[in-house]
Amino acid sequence: MIDLGILKGSSFVVLGLARSGLATMRALQAAGIDCIAWDDSEASRAAAAASGLPVADPSAVDWSRITALVISPGIPSTFPEPHPVAAAARAAGRPIICDVELLARAQAGARFVAITGTNGKSTTTALIGHILAAAGLRCEVGGNIGRGALDLAPLSGGGLYVLELSSYQLELLETFRAHVAIWLNITPDHIDRHGDLTGYVAAKRNIFARQVPGDCAIVGVDDEPSRDTFEQVERRAGIAAIPVKLETPVAGGVSYRAGLLVDADGYSVDFSDVPTLPGDHNAQNAACAWAACRWLDVPRELIVSGLRSYPGLPHRQEQVAAVGTVVYVNDSKATNADATARALSSYRDIYWILGGQAKEGGVAPLAPWFDRIRHAFLIGEATELFAGQLAGRISFSRCGDLQSALDAAHALAQSEAAGGGSAVVLLSPACASWDQWKSYEHRGDAFRSMARALPGAQILGRAA
Repeated sequence: MIDLGILKGSSFVVLGLARSGLATMRALQAAGIDCIAWDDSEASRAAAAASGLPVADPSAVDWSRITALVISPGIPSTFPEPHPVAAAARAAGRPIICDVELLARAQAGARFVAITGTNGKSTTTALIGHILAAAGLRCEVGGNIGRGALDLAPLSGGGLYVLELSSYQLELLETFRAHVAIWLNITPDHIDRHGDLTGYVAAKRNIFARQVPGDCAIVGVDDEPSRDTFEQVERRAGIAAIPVKLETPVAGGVSYRAGLLVDADGYSVDFSDVPTLPGDHNAQNAACAWAACRWLDVPRELIVSGLRSYPGLPHRQEQVAAVGTVVYVNDSKATNADATARALSSYRDIYWILGGQAKEGGVAPLAPWFDRIRHAFLIGEATELFAGQLAGRISFSRCGDLQSALDAAHALAQSEAAGGGSAVVLLSPACASWDQWKSYEHRGDAFRSMARALPGAQILGRAA
């Protein structure tokens, strides 16, 4: 837990009692700092009160005595409509921040590596943390992945916090400075919270705010908003701006293609045989991790070793089982078409399980990869929408639920692979999970268990 003693004399309202809010309250209480908590869920309030946290309705708060509102990033503070507590704080001129801002204030002597982008944040964050730890450097990994910011261990001078930061978190930072800021890519997402793509990009660009000469900005430049962002960052005096690009070399940066990384000086690394980093999108993640670790003076041979020993993350093209020559892949984290495109581009001969609560556009944008699909298996609320989008283009079956879809995909894949061919049964839903599951993790955990229970299944990857 982070010691927030430096904030003594302050007073905070904490809104939202999920992971980050609970960690914030525990850290504030441990430091003896005046604070109250609130959540719109009566059950969450009751659980927090039962654990000894001070819960009180902030509608009666004298905001003139409050230092700041600490808000869980999932709660709107501006668009489309601010939460009433956020509106009251803003009307009183009180700052609205998140737990990452408190971490930055409490650990001013540490260095921060921050990662954002529409896709690939978690993999890149975990990969950098893995490489740094394997190289013997003191680091903590968290933020929007794993542990909340205030549940991380304190690091004295020289330590490194590696943080995944969402657009929601980035717009709630006041003093946080990324010594190394990594911007992976941009595709339209979270428009409901930011109004339009311009608002979304503006929130993401806060990752470069407060960088000073000597800091580093690493930017994937394969999409137009990212190229524009790189041009802005490159003009800032003293900031080392490193571009990362697909397929073609890029001056002063890192390029990548089919698992081959090429550094600015021509040094190349082939990691195409690393099963936990399949596809060009993971090559981008690895290239950004490479650039960050080189900037932090990690020796090349240790970065290569870290890339090859990286265990991967659950639910992100996670190879969970194999039966004969058929591999079963859990990509439950792919909750939109863009994320699923990254999975489809990584394999051939795919038995594709998809569906759930559809996002705007459905699977129509995935047409360039339809020639890789042997058969699709539809589940959940999106079944009829996707059936209409796939009709006449690829063969599909309406399966209803995940177990039925897996059973059907398994039977077909095994029968068609009997001649010795290889294939993948891929859960990459291109949908949210809430129609049938608590979360994408719940859905992915279920798929993993189901796949490993198949007759003759060989367990791959993590034991969990």
